[in-house]
Amino acid sequence: MIHRDELSTQLQVLLEADRFRDYGPNGLQVEGRSEIRKIVSGVTASLALIEAAAEAGADAILVHHGLFWRGQDGRVTGWMKRRLQRLLAQEINLYAYHLPLDAHPEWGNNAQLGLKLKLTPDGRFGDQDLGFLGAPAQPLTVAALTALLQYRLGRAPVVVEGDGRPIRRVAWCTGGAQGFFEAAIAAGADAFLTGEISEPQAHYARETGVAYFACGHHATERYGVAALGAAVAERFALDHQFIDIDNPA
Repeated sequence: MIHRDELSTQLQVLLEADRFRDYGPNGLQVEGRSEIRKIVSGVTASLALIEAAAEAGADAILVHHGLFWRGQDGRVTGWMKRRLQRLLAQEINLYAYHLPLDAHPEWGNNAQLGLKLKLTPDGRFGDQDLGFLGAPAQPLTVAALTALLQYRLGRAPVVVEGDGRPIRRVAWCTGGAQGFFEAAIAAGADAFLTGEISEPQAHYARETGVAYFACGHHATERYGVAALGAAVAERFALDHQFIDIDNPA
């Protein structure tokens, strides 16, 4: 068991949350009961996750995508009302960590995706050093990396092949990091992995020869929060359950 505020303090320190310029508040977003014995982790604080966590007997939910973001309307109506109503009725704490969870060298989304793909990180790139650079055990073809991604993530990526060069250096940043592609090219990557693709990136890939892989926002961000939840549970002798609410995005 751990007190709600003590867990908040420990997570802030573990993730160095205060050093990030983020799009919303990191940490305890919704206050619930004071004593925590069971944590449920998941990618996004959706109503489906909140209801599943309540059914599982969670005292706290730990997510990557919380409820509150810069530029939101701010009114508690519709979907926001329903999510908050369920959390407050069940007295479930909601903790959310966005960029701190992307960046963490052990439990972060990028670190955990690298482990899944057996990429050895040896550098960082991009804004706030969120992106990872590394190498596969041996050079890969575009087809081989595509097959590996589909096998590990359970879905086929959207691929822009570039010039077909052997892939010796990989840059990756999970989620909606398509804007990091130019920085990945400048860092010397042969391929860039992220969750999403926008219109410009296809042209950059074709014109620079660097392969681009859009592997799914949700698909690339399932592993960090699960790893963090397991680590926190072990450290503080808590129960932990990761619940994956599927998302095609």
